[in-house]
Amino acid sequence: MKKVLIINGPNLNMLHYRPSKYYGKKTLEEINQELANFFKHYKINCDFFQSNSEGEIVNIIQKAIGNYDAIIINPAAYTHTSIAIRDAIEMLDIPVIEVHLSKPDTRESFRKTSLITDVVTGKIEGFGPLSYLIAAFAVIKLLNAS
Repeated sequence: MKKVLIINGPNLNMLHYRPSKYYGKKTLEEINQELANFFKHYKINCDFFQSNSEGEIVNIIQKAIGNYDAIIINPAAYTHTSIAIRDAIEMLDIPVIEVHLSKPDTRESFRKTSLITDVVTGKIEGFGPLSYLIAAFAVIKLLNAS
């Protein structure tokens, strides 16, 4: 059975406290439940990981090698700052979809640069919590194509 890892970066565990105009009104737990249900329908297992620590995110990406068939990642603020996460993703030979709830390039200037976009398979942004389901659909298509 195929396995997908969903990784969420800093502060995404606190979505219910963040501005809903950027992040929507769902909690991370609600988003994860929707994803679990979606993948279950396609007979794909998924695991979830959230951390506010850059090193923990790098560790889980490294542990994905040989254990997962795809990754969906929202590195959150680390999108703009983490060469370590970028380098870990670059080692992977599986589909990796970058996800953002908002459209970072339309926000503050420091959010306009993604250090990981050039090493991921694709990027989904700006659809709020729906961004994750769009990414999940892309993963299904990519896994079925291989």
